[in-house]
Amino acid sequence: MEGWSVGVLACRNEPWPGCRIKNSDLEGRTMNRRNRNRGYQQLRVWEDAIELYVLTTRVFKRTSFEMGRLVSQAYASVDSVHRNIAEGYCRKSIREYFQFLNIALSSLGKSVSSFIAYRKADQLSEQNFESLDSLAYKLENGLIKLVESLERKRDQGDWTDTFIVQESNAIYDSEAPTSD
Repeated sequence: MEGWSVGVLACRNEPWPGCRIKNSDLEGRTMNRRNRNRGYQQLRVWEDAIELYVLTTRVFKRTSFEMGRLVSQAYASVDSVHRNIAEGYCRKSIREYFQFLNIALSSLGKSVSSFIAYRKADQLSEQNFESLDSLAYKLENGLIKLVESLERKRDQGDWTDTFIVQESNAIYDSEAPTSD
């Protein structure tokens, strides 16, 4: 895939924090484009989902023409995982976040089912199947733990649905003006 090199985005577009730049002008610098909306980039499950997408594209890169449609579907279902993790995070509502994490889990299940079918049909080597399945398993467990953790936050009332910073008027050391 254009823009990817050794599992790292070549930073042609906007990369995630920690991405090593491959452009000769900027060699060795690390990008630090961070804000609250990009916080999903700090999630291990998002990083694993990106890694699964890259691995999937590498495994299926040289497939026969007959497998084209199936490979396209495999790419789409794996691609959906990291996208839904990001979109759910950016929604900020816990209800919507759960919805998108569940969609990510569903897409992952669809991907694993495909890998199993391809392996049984001898369209995927045992080694490639093991690589894909072990990473998918790690990602599934990570997503399940993330959902459980968020459920605890929700149940304890520790979830904040807003970007608004709460501050006290006491720091201004003055009273609000009165109208006369």
